[in-house]
Parts: sequence; structure tokens; C-alpha cells
Amino acid sequence: MSNAITDCKFEFKGQTNEYNGKVRDVYTLGNGLLVMVASDRISAFDHVLPKGIPFKGQVLNQVATMFLKATEDIVPNWLIATPDPSVAVGSACEPIRVEMVIRGYMSGHAAREYKEGKRVLCGVPMPEGMKENDRFPIPIITPATKADEGHDEDISREEIIAQGIVPEDTYIKLEEYTRSLFQRGTEMAAERGLILVDTKYEFGMKDGQVILIDEIHTPDSSRYFYIEGYKERQENGEAQKQLSKEFVRQWLIENGFQGLEGQIMPVMPDDFVQVVTDRYIELYEVITGNKFHKSDTSNITERIQKNLDAYITAL
Repeated sequence: MSNAITDCKFEFKGQTNEYNGKVRDVYTLGNGLLVMVASDRISAFDHVLPKGIPFKGQVLNQVATMFLKATEDIVPNWLIATPDPSVAVGSACEPIRVEMVIRGYMSGHAAREYKEGKRVLCGVPMPEGMKENDRFPIPIITPATKADEGHDEDISREEIIAQGIVPEDTYIKLEEYTRSLFQRGTEMAAERGLILVDTKYEFGMKDGQVILIDEIHTPDSSRYFYIEGYKERQENGEAQKQLSKEFVRQWLIENGFQGLEGQIMPVMPDDFVQVVTDRYIELYEVITGNKFHKSDTSNITERIQKNLDAYITAL
């Protein structure tokens, strides 16, 4: 198997801060730039799995780059350059501590809550009589508080405003951007024979302006179904054919792990790691329409350091 980058410890010229997330490692430079390294780590149920997924970081970075460029007419975003296949450089923003989750279909977390009898999610009513993977009449926005550690928590629009997380006028703008981005993502997915089921967006503030940050429409932040056969599978009560991280969550559930206290995370066997890599590459090729070109993974950290040093020096 190819190498995977899981432990990213870089030192860049002008670096003032470092933040290590579940998947991405973010380095702040003194000139107002952020360096975001997409590692090959994979997380589920807010826990990082023991093994990395080769080429996953490259897939995430390149898919996100494509969608950020394709939506910059809707909302300004943080991205400036991608000097390495697994790295993005952009403007440092003040993060808004809310994830804007939007769901076009009854899937994932929403479906699990629905099965437990809940009919309101984040203050948003869900219609009676729905089956898992049915389409919502209108996409619903179900925000979550953005946690540095541990689980992100569902939160309603009313609670966000009442707690002063963002002013009401800013939150309204976040909802408008979220719906417009989801519509664009839905249209682009349909062109490639896919359904954008649900996704999340993160925003920040820069010079008093709302900015789209982080990644968008990647298999880590989004769920995709294939359009072909969707209707028939729903009518027959069959599982949908999908491109997302959900199958990793299902594997964990089948192996007794949902991130709950006392549960022990199973270690993915190498053959399953290869399956996950193949799924990520498949999504890249389906959603972009381009052949995936594997980067040199003989020494990933050396490659990233060299590419970023050259980019920063040229600024």
C-alpha cells in the first residue's frame, strides 16, 4: 500500500500558530495567511481512526479547490493557492463557531434521529411518513456548534441568535449562502449523475465580511447518492448506492463502535483501507469528471515542506 500522512508537524517561515484538527492541520503565518494541510487521517463519530487512508488528503484538497472556485460568485472564500496536491493556502479569517448543515434527504444523523421517533431537528420540523433516504420537500438547515474537541452539538437558529454566537442579520446571511451553495452543488452533482444528499459549510469573518472557509462538497463533508437507480431502490426499500464516508461509519457500527463511552474503536484491516482509498478516488473522478493523478507519496512530508517553502519564499 502507498504511504499515508497522518502526523503533520511542519515549520514554515513566518509561522505564528499551529492548530491540529481531526483531519486538517492549520498553520498561521504572520502575513495574514493560513496554510491548511489535508492529512490522510479519517474521522468518524468525532474520533480519528488509527490508520490513515492513502491519497485521501489529496482528494479532499483537490475536490474542495474545484468547488471553491466554482462558487466564488456566490460568496467570497478564503482560498488563494494550492502549492501542493494536499495543501491549500488562503486568507486567515475569524471562524464563526457554527457549522451550517443542510440536508436535502433523510439520511445519516437525521435518519438516525427520525428512527428514534424525533420529528424536530435543530428546531426544524421533519414531515411524518418519511423513509430513510427520502427527499425532503425543501432542504432543511440543521446547524451544529463547532467544537474544538469532542462532539459537535445540534443547535437551533433561535438558540444561535439568543446565545449571541452571531448577530441575527449575519445568521440570515449564512442561511442564504448555505442554500445558494447547496443549490449550486446539487446542480453540479446532477451533471455528473450524482445527488448531493447533505453537506456542511463553515464560514468566517474578515474585514467585516462573511467568508466561506475550510472545504466544501468533499466526501468528508458531504454525502452523495447515484441518480441512476435511486428511485427504484427507494421503492424497493434497498440501501442507496452512495459515495461518502457513511460506509466507514456503517463498518464501525457493525464492529461495535459509535463513539460512545466504553466502546473500543476497531482497527481497519489493510484490505478495507484499500477499499476506502478506492472509494475516495472514485468520488474524485465521478464528481470532477477528471482522472485522478496520484501524487508522489515516497516522502510526503518532505514533498509538502519543499513545495510550501518555495511558495512562501516567492511571496
